[in-house]
Amino acid sequence: MLLHIPNVLTAEELGELQDALQQADWTDGRETVGRQGAQVKRNEQLPDGSPLKARLGGVVLAALQRNPLFFAAALPLKILPPRFNRYQGGGTYGFHVDGAVMAHGAQGHLRSDVSCTLFLSAPASYDGGELIISDTYGEHEVKLPAGDLILYPSSSLHQVNPVTRGARVASFFWVQSMVRDDAQRRLLWEMDTSIERLRQSQADAAAVLQLSGVYHNLLRRWSEV
Repeated sequence: MLLHIPNVLTAEELGELQDALQQADWTDGRETVGRQGAQVKRNEQLPDGSPLKARLGGVVLAALQRNPLFFAAALPLKILPPRFNRYQGGGTYGFHVDGAVMAHGAQGHLRSDVSCTLFLSAPASYDGGELIISDTYGEHEVKLPAGDLILYPSSSLHQVNPVTRGARVASFFWVQSMVRDDAQRRLLWEMDTSIERLRQSQADAAAVLQLSGVYHNLLRRWSEV
C-alpha cells in the first residue's frame, strides 16, 4: 500500500528540524549500506551515533505516536529510530530494495515491512529528488510538501532521482508491522477507514459495531505480537 500522510509534523516541529539540520555535520551515506547499495547511493546522512540524530528522531517518533492515520496504515509493532539524509549537487540513490532484517539495538532485530520517508524540504527549494516507487501498477513519482510522509511496502523497488538544484532533506525509517502481509494490511486499512466514515455519517450503530468486530477479529487472526 502506498499512502501519503499529510502534516505529520507541526509547523514548530518542522522548523526545529530544519534549523538543526541546516547546521548539522553530515557524513557519507554509503557508510550505512552494503556493497550493492554503495554502488548506487550518493547522499549524506547524520551518523548513527549522533546525539542530534537521536534528539530529532525523538521528535519524529512523538509526532508518529499522535497520528492515527499512521497507526491505522502501518499497524506498527517496532519502529527503527528515524535517520536523516540530504541529497544535493547531483546526489541520488539508484533503484534498490531495502534490507529485509535490520539491527534494532537492545531490541534485537526488526523485519522491514513498511518503509517511510518524511519530507523536510519544501518542494520548490530543490529540483529533482523525486522518490520513485515501482510496483505492479507501474512507477509512482513522489515529491511531497515539507512535513508530509509517504508510506510504502519495504519490498518495493525504489530510487531517489538526482537533485540538480538546492538540497533535499528528509527523515526515513522502517516499521515492523503487527501484520506482516501487505495485502492484509491494505484490507484492514480499507475496512478501518470505511468504518470511520460510517461513524461520521451517523450510520446504523449496530451495523458499525458488527463491522468493527469483523475488523478486530481479522486483526486478531493476522497479527504477530
